[in-house]
Amino acid sequence: MSAQKFDPDESKYAASARAFRDNVTRDLANEELRDNFRGAMDYLMDKRKSAFPSSDELESLREQCKLIKQRCLLKLPHLLEELETNLEANGIKVHWAETITDANDIIAQLIAKKNGKTVVKGKSMVSEETALNDYLEARDIECLESDMGEYIVQLAHEHPSHIIMPAIHQNKKQVADLFAENIDGFAHTTDVDALIGEGRRVLREKFSQADVGITGVNFAVAETGTLCLVENEGNGRMCSTVPNLHIAITGIEKVVEFLDDVPPLLSLLTRSATGQIISTYFNMISSPRKNDEKDGPEEVHLVLLDNGRSQAFADDELRQTLQCIRCGACMNHCPVYTRIGGHAYGTVYPGPIGKIVSPHMLGLEATNNLPTASSLCGACGEVCPVKIPIPKLLLRLRTESVKNKTSAPEVMKGEGSGRKTLEVIIWKTWSVMHKYSFIYNTSMWFATRLRKLMPSKLGVWTSVRSAPKLAPQTLHEKIKARNNQKNKGGK
Repeated sequence: MSAQKFDPDESKYAASARAFRDNVTRDLANEELRDNFRGAMDYLMDKRKSAFPSSDELESLREQCKLIKQRCLLKLPHLLEELETNLEANGIKVHWAETITDANDIIAQLIAKKNGKTVVKGKSMVSEETALNDYLEARDIECLESDMGEYIVQLAHEHPSHIIMPAIHQNKKQVADLFAENIDGFAHTTDVDALIGEGRRVLREKFSQADVGITGVNFAVAETGTLCLVENEGNGRMCSTVPNLHIAITGIEKVVEFLDDVPPLLSLLTRSATGQIISTYFNMISSPRKNDEKDGPEEVHLVLLDNGRSQAFADDELRQTLQCIRCGACMNHCPVYTRIGGHAYGTVYPGPIGKIVSPHMLGLEATNNLPTASSLCGACGEVCPVKIPIPKLLLRLRTESVKNKTSAPEVMKGEGSGRKTLEVIIWKTWSVMHKYSFIYNTSMWFATRLRKLMPSKLGVWTSVRSAPKLAPQTLHEKIKARNNQKNKGGK
């Protein structure tokens, strides 16, 4: 499998990713947002900790699942072909999409063949990746998010701030105000159960009317041709059974080799994500409705999306990015994500995993700021259930973003886009200074004598720090003066 070309400008997220610094400034000023995230992350960290009482079990399971994902990735081209063969044999039609435009076009064509006008969607970050809602609405197709979190985000005209809990940036008062603005007859309340009940009442009315159901896929089993969908609300199951047409969309990296690979991955996924031993609903979809069955769709289609994943696959180190099972544990434990929130990143996938996934999807030209938005504390790597070395990959991406462009084939789309001429000149000057002692000593002599001319503000760096102050003497001068004083005293 070779790296494939893709256009970063296809995604609406490219522009918002470029505005990362402005987004951070905006969201850091929002005290309510910061409080919402702090409380939510503390809760999720405690839940995960309680879900793994045995550290030995956790480490054993992490190692097992890491090896499963690495084995499957090594066989990825073969497994994808096997998956297609077995799905087709089961009656599920497979479609291949290199770019997000390809994926959206395929889905739109499938809907058009059924004369579909209404779509209900179960949780799918990949469909968010393709901006499918916007694409369908532009073609007069109503697309309703059926999971509560996604529904709230859709009402607010926002995108998810977390890959598991998309509306985690909002508290119950904000949700109540949102419902009051958008749902007729809603009696304003901040009672969580009442809010959920009202949301479900509205959503359930749509299921029976929908022409098409769209879901994501957590694991696609090559051995059996089975699509596995993990959820807690049951809306994914409604989307995949009530409408006559079910379209699933997922990234090519979600394929696993054997059905036996799924249980350990599922166990890690749910416990790492929300601290649950098991999800409320686990769906295994292997075919459309059969003649002797009373429910289920008449047609099932799977769209397999690349969108830069082949680029990651082509590099032995960057391939580890594709091990991700989308649990969100790295976000929950990241001090940077907790402080700035998910929307600041401007990407579909925020937080630590977003910093290493998004560059492959959008290109480094749009995302070269993201790998630097990390303290490299290592918390993300320590909690990743499949042991992705996220800090190491962040350093690799930092290098790729500032590397000197050569005639060699690009490792990543947009490599070298973060390289700045002034920075190159400064570092080369610094290198020369340290290479030749005469130049270094002369430069330091002038720097100490002219220290009062040094500005007190050095751009963004000094917005949260005090500017360094040069000493009145160099270290060599101080040592020389001290030795002279000792010699005088000795005489």
